[in-house]
Amino acid sequence: MTPPSDPARIPGDAPDESELGRIAADLGLDIGAQHLAEYRLLIKQGLGGYSRLDELTSPPPTARHYDRDPGYLPGPDENPYHGWAWRCSIKGAPHGPLAGRRVAVKDNISVAGVPMLNGSPIMRGFIPHEDATVVTRLLNAGAEIVGKTAVPAFCADAAGLTGLEPQPSNPYDPTRLPGASSSGNAVVIVSGQADLAVGGDQGGSIRLPAAWSGCVGLKPTYGLVPYTGAFPLERTLDHVGPMAATVADCAAMLEVMAGADGLDPRQQLDLAIGSYTDMLEEDLRGLRVGVLREGFGIPGVSEPDVDAAVLAAAGTLARGGAEVMEVSVPLHSDGLSIWSAIVFQGATELVTRGDAIGANWNGHFDLDLVDFYRRAKPAHPAEFSPTVVFTVLFGTYLTEQCGHRYYVKAQNVARELGRQYAAALETVDVLLLPTAGMKATQRRTDGSIAQIVARALGNMHNTAPFDATGNPALSLPCGFSDGLPIGLMLVGRRYDDETVLRVGHAYEQLRGPLAVQPPKLADRR
Repeated sequence: MTPPSDPARIPGDAPDESELGRIAADLGLDIGAQHLAEYRLLIKQGLGGYSRLDELTSPPPTARHYDRDPGYLPGPDENPYHGWAWRCSIKGAPHGPLAGRRVAVKDNISVAGVPMLNGSPIMRGFIPHEDATVVTRLLNAGAEIVGKTAVPAFCADAAGLTGLEPQPSNPYDPTRLPGASSSGNAVVIVSGQADLAVGGDQGGSIRLPAAWSGCVGLKPTYGLVPYTGAFPLERTLDHVGPMAATVADCAAMLEVMAGADGLDPRQQLDLAIGSYTDMLEEDLRGLRVGVLREGFGIPGVSEPDVDAAVLAAAGTLARGGAEVMEVSVPLHSDGLSIWSAIVFQGATELVTRGDAIGANWNGHFDLDLVDFYRRAKPAHPAEFSPTVVFTVLFGTYLTEQCGHRYYVKAQNVARELGRQYAAALETVDVLLLPTAGMKATQRRTDGSIAQIVARALGNMHNTAPFDATGNPALSLPCGFSDGLPIGLMLVGRRYDDETVLRVGHAYEQLRGPLAVQPPKLADRR
């Protein structure tokens, strides 16, 4: 049942003294009974200002341009590999750099008038009234939005086990996982149902499906692309970026999407935006590629054929004129632990206690989302996925036992990790390593919560550290083993996305067509 759409209103009177006593006890405050009446009077006086706020009008939502087909839920025959959560047609400007290109939008990103499920029954019934900034920019550039793509529940899953059924399957082997949480994006690109896609990445969610399902995905420098209008997970980890069949298409999308919108506190207002397509055709002479030692041979994770394919790609770059050398960043091996300490408490505070908005920042707030999600959570307490429940339980326990000590320490150590990457990137121009240490794994599980969580969060060793540091990171296919794609990851200096794209494009040209092709499917909408 969908929760009521009416927003919560401030109560007409202050809480009575027994209710104030309960609140004080929950907060660990020792307030004597003789003082509760005084606090009650102060709260009653303060409520007057909130009543006035109810009478004021919020700024209107972002302007909606272009005719909108509200779309429909696609049937099985037109949703091969289950990549779509919703189909629609919103045609943008008649001219522009992306004119005529079909764009899929990850279903945690708002498209006005189109449902946003975010992979969970908890969000059924929510229809945004605003376009995310990136959606507006893509439409203004001539693109057509052709649908929202399926995601795991609240995007808290890097493999693709916890979304609404039917969940996306790997287009190279439907018995295997596609990678997540931008898995639907990868599926519709690889199967030819969309040309471009907008994804999100907090722990690898653009790059992991690109690697496992065989397309290209860029996590841009943190803050380069506005996150405004996307459902968050942890504000210091949230990234939005392009996915496509080629590096050149990702570069063209980034040129359209990048730049400050004045609404997202993740961004610097004086961002210098490059022309990401201009440098693509430059050769590799003079460029230095650092093979990151700690990204290979990860115990219990790395598969030898994956490491071998990525090292072979380094050899291809060397033959193309790049100087290739090994570099070491010892703290990279601890990057997943650093990231985990940030996300467990950060996501708990933001997504569960903060109604997906939180406090202490001055960006744009989607009031409709706040009202809907606040009411939806208690209406569907049994509908949270195992990964979300694990995150919330663990994050709450840590906060109760230790306060925010480990969150704070992890953020501090993440800066040291960023300094170590920066030091390595003074000697080389990009780092090279496997996107994931293993190929796509089987979907089958024993059904236990422990195995679901382990599988959903067990492939991020090389991706998550760069969310914590904000470096740009590009995944692209570099080979196949057992008929499954292998992803190569290139990582650059912060705000040097141009070089990452340049090296990726050069590698594509040197590599040539992929040896294995998935079955292309006609867009049977």
